[in-house]
Order: sequence, then C-alpha cells, then structure tokens
Amino acid sequence: MLRIAVPNKGALSESAREILLEAGYRQRRDSRELVLVDPENEVEFFYLRPRDIAVYVGQGTLDVGLTGRDLFRDAQVRDTAEEIMALGFGRSVFRLAAPVGAFSDASQLAGRRIATSYDGLLTDYLQQTGLDATVVHLDGAVESSVKLGVADAIADVVETGNTLRAAGMEVFGEPILDSEAIMIGRAGERPAGLDVLLRRLNGVLVARRWVMIDYDISRDLLERAVAVTPGLESPTISPLRDESQVAVRSMVRKSDSNRVMDDLYDLGARGILVSAIHAIRL
Repeated sequence: MLRIAVPNKGALSESAREILLEAGYRQRRDSRELVLVDPENEVEFFYLRPRDIAVYVGQGTLDVGLTGRDLFRDAQVRDTAEEIMALGFGRSVFRLAAPVGAFSDASQLAGRRIATSYDGLLTDYLQQTGLDATVVHLDGAVESSVKLGVADAIADVVETGNTLRAAGMEVFGEPILDSEAIMIGRAGERPAGLDVLLRRLNGVLVARRWVMIDYDISRDLLERAVAVTPGLESPTISPLRDESQVAVRSMVRKSDSNRVMDDLYDLGARGILVSAIHAIRL
C-alpha cells in the first residue's frame, strides 16, 4: 500500500485535498483525522505538518509526500528525497526584504543579520552566492525582527506581499526560489502505486488547463478550422447527414477558449460548444 504524506493545515492543505479528490482518492472529512486508508486505491494518507513532510519522506518512513518546494529545499534532504512532480498551485517566491529604501541589492547584506524561518534554504543561498551574512532563526513573524532590532533584513516566502507592505517593508534583489506545491519521493525509488498516482494527478492538471470544443464546419473550410483547433495530437472529424458539413471535436486551452470560439465563428463554424474535462489520461 502506497503511503502518502499530505499537509494537515496551512495554505497547501485545502488545495491538496481538492486535487486528490479530483484524482479519485478518498480524503478525510474531519480535520482531526491523522490517518486515512483508501483500500480501493491501495493507498494510505498521513496528515502531517507541511514542514515535516520532507523529513518523513527523506527518512523513508513514508513513500511520497505533497509539500511546498520551499519546505522541501529547507529540510536539507535532497540526498535522500527528490522532487518528482510540480503541481501548479500554492505558488510563492522566497525573497529578501527590508524596510523601504534600506537596501537595493543582496550584496549590501555582507556582514549583516538576516532573519528567517527557512534556515536551510537561506544558508544554501548564502553559500552559493558567497555572501557572508548571519542567519537569525525565527519560527514566525519575521517581519517584526528588523523593527525589534533582531535583524537588518529578512528572507521569507512572499505570496501577495501585503504583509510586508503593512510592516513598511519591500523586497529587493533577485528572487531566491520560485516555489509551488510539489510531489516528492525517495530518491531513485518507484514504489508500487506511484505511477498510477502521478498519472492521475497529471490527468487532473491537464483537465484543469484544457477544455473540449465541438463545432460544425463546412468541408471546404475544414483545413482552416483545424489550424485554429489542432488539439493535443489531432482533432476528431465526423461526417454529418449533410455531406457538405463535418463535426469537429478538439481540445483547446481553457484560457484561449473564448478567443478560439470567436475565430471559429468568424470562419463560418456554427454550433460551437465548449465543455469541461473532468478527467483525462494521456
């Protein structure tokens, strides 16, 4: 049985629950549940602190886990665990920040103190850049550290930046890490059930980005219509009772769907219908 770690709370928790439900797996209904067995799919879910998931997977206690790239890198387990799939939600950026106007470049932090909750991630960055600065560990609310005289700058995960602005701070320098939700696993291992899990999750991600479009078009305009809707591989063409017409079915990106409908209508297509894709296997 595949043992999967899932965030028990925080920004990733609800999105993780949604994608796993869409992929056909059972999920807990009570937030107090710590373990859930899904015998039909031969998986077992363990609900853990997002920051601890990389440690459990890295030690081999659990097979795979859903966590943030920032938390994975911060856990310092890349010799025993690896990122195996990006999941496209929970996006954020790990950045340097300081009071407005205090710094404009990371090099100005030489000899300074940087407060963070991500010691491993920040230490890696300092080593890679050769920047000699002191890491000040805080468990949270790092935005207050400069005002309280504990640090000169901070390094933290930024989503909207509202919290920083409210504290009179701004980001500076290049982003340290672009983060998002990822699936991690033991380095070099492919436990039973993992390929099915990844195939299902990929199907959900594709279904979220694409829609199905159907329309009728004159045969003499078919080639031009197909150029507008080439699909992932090739569209489906079906004859109609009126032999001068054909029905076309193809996949298009959801973000482009309205523009594509307009282009098809201008071309002469009619009966244009867009429908959601709930599941897909490629």
